Amino acid sequence: MSIKLRTLVVLLCVALVASGAMAERRGKVKPIRIVVWDERQAAQKAAYENFLGNELAAHLEKAGAGKNGSPEFTVKSVGLDDPDQGLSKETLDGCDVLIWWGHQRHADVKDELAHDIVQRIQAGHLALISLHSAHFSKPFIEAMTARTLQDAEKSLTPAERKTVKIVMLPADRRLMAKTERLTPWMDRKKAADGSETLEVKPPGCAFSDVRADGKPSHLRLLVKNHPLAKGLPDSFDVPQTEMYNGPFHVPHPDITLFEERWDGGEEFDSGSLWHLGKGNVFYFRPGHETFPIFKQKEPLQVVENAVRFMGPQVKAH
Repeated sequence: MSIKLRTLVVLLCVALVASGAMAERRGKVKPIRIVVWDERQAAQKAAYENFLGNELAAHLEKAGAGKNGSPEFTVKSVGLDDPDQGLSKETLDGCDVLIWWGHQRHADVKDELAHDIVQRIQAGHLALISLHSAHFSKPFIEAMTARTLQDAEKSLTPAERKTVKIVMLPADRRLMAKTERLTPWMDRKKAADGSETLEVKPPGCAFSDVRADGKPSHLRLLVKNHPLAKGLPDSFDVPQTEMYNGPFHVPHPDITLFEERWDGGEEFDSGSLWHLGKGNVFYFRPGHETFPIFKQKEPLQVVENAVRFMGPQVKAH
């Protein structure tokens, strides 16, 4: 074999090896990095032996174990009383999907932490899943307020954005009577001098009634043939749950997955998704820490679906 031919053979072999390595790298899917945040209330022991967040994390770790040593998920469980309230910069930098469970200690969460989380969502570096009573958590409230501002700006033309002043009014954080105006709302006003303002009432992130008697709810799937609905039946019951009676005072969702009803006639939109900046926020209503809802197949499938749908959309950071 001539030197020239041997050189061509060597170069071809190197090229094939490199091509195979690149194909192998392309074939490897980066695992979705999940952080489950939990207040870890003592009351959870009535339904979860090792706190709700820890049990949810354990389920996701098992569900995303993958094959051949390539996990679909990596999962970390943290709590409010951990250093940095469980969410240090390092932890958030290593997180694609943040799952939030809070109820009694919303006020203890640092404002700057909630602000950092929402900035990461808007930049496309993080997705947020808020469960049940996390509708009153600081990250969810700030995310819904940011989405409201996003919608307000979108309602104006490019030319109007230069002249119309957006004024954010004080927010109400309480149960809202059914007769009250649904928040968020916007009113456009024109002064005598011709100047215009767009008054924006932030979302209350609340509803009209709550009842923690553990009566069953009935969920009907509204969106089919969507990744969020994968593996879910057309309808299912949650045998024990806290009741929230709508309407839900939040921006209009981009997707509402379920209609949830109770035998007493109460109803709620459940499983809602909002696009916020370059990221996503998902809210799933069924819950209460003393009922074993996140031991039931269907609610767990909803959380898995949300992780699998939102996680791959998060940009590397």
